[in-house]
Amino acid sequence: MLGRLAPGVGAQVTMVVNNQQTRNMATLKAISIRLKSVKNIQKITQSMKMVSAAKYTRAERDLKAARPYGEGAVLFYERAEVAQPEDEPKQLYIAMTSDRGLCGAVHTGVSKVIRARLSEPGAENIKVICVGDKSRGILQRLYGKHIISVANEIGRLPPTFLDAARLADAVLTSGYDFGSGKIIYNKFKSVVSYAQADLPLFSRKAVEAAPKLAVYDSLDSDVLQSYMEFSLASMLFYALKEGACSEQSSRMTAMDNASKNAGEMIEKLTLTFNRTRQAVITRELIEIISGAAALD
Repeated sequence: MLGRLAPGVGAQVTMVVNNQQTRNMATLKAISIRLKSVKNIQKITQSMKMVSAAKYTRAERDLKAARPYGEGAVLFYERAEVAQPEDEPKQLYIAMTSDRGLCGAVHTGVSKVIRARLSEPGAENIKVICVGDKSRGILQRLYGKHIISVANEIGRLPPTFLDAARLADAVLTSGYDFGSGKIIYNKFKSVVSYAQADLPLFSRKAVEAAPKLAVYDSLDSDVLQSYMEFSLASMLFYALKEGACSEQSSRMTAMDNASKNAGEMIEKLTLTFNRTRQAVITRELIEIISGAAALD
C-alpha cells in the first residue's frame, strides 16, 4: 500500500520536500551571513580597543603635564575670591565634548548637566558654546536657541595648547557679554571611572571687583586682560586633556564589552547553525530511508 500513490500525489510530495529543503537552506544561509557579519564586527571592535589603549596611554601622560595649567587658573580665582556679579545675570556654559562617538556615555553626561541647567528657571539668560559635534547633536533639538557657537574637528588628534588658544579666542570674540559661567567637562579618575566636573568662568568686571585682588601686585588693566585670556586658554586646555583621557578610557572599555558581546553572539549563532544543519541532514536521511522503505 505504501508503494502505490494516487496520480499527482508523488509530484506534490516531491514539491513539499523541495520547498522544505529550500527553506532550510535559506535559513542556513541567513545564519551564515549573520555569523560572518558578527565576526567582522568583533575584529573591528578588537582593533579599536587596541588603538584606544595606545591613545589612552599617551592621553594619561599628557594629562599629568596639563593639570597645573587648569589648577593654577582656578586657584587664582579662589585666592582672589572672585564672585558672580549680581547686576549681570548672563551666564555662559561651554560643553567640552568631541566629534567622535563609540565611547559610552562620555558626551551624554556633559550634555545632561547642561540640559538640566537649561530646564531650570532663569535659563533664558544662559548661552552655550558646544566644543564638538556630539554635544551640539544632543542639545540642538530642544535647546538650539541657546547655542551661539560650535567648535568642530575636536577629538581626531590629541589636543594642543594652540587648539585651546583658538577656542579661547572664539569665546572672547563671540559677542556675548557674560558675567560668569562654567566649563563642563569629564574629569578623569581611573581607567573605568570618570565624572562630570566644571571650571569657573568670570568676566573682567567680576575679577576687577574681587575683594582680594590687591594681594597680587602690579595688576593693571592690560596685565589683567592678558592673564584672563591666558587663564581661559589654560582651563580649556586642561578640560580638553581631561576629556580626551576620559574619552579614550571609556572607548577602550566600550570596545572591550562590545568584543565580549560579539563573542557570545558568535557562540550562539554557531550553535544555532550547527543545530539547523544537523536537522537538515537528519530530515534528508529520514526522507531517503522512508522513500527506500516505500519502494520495498
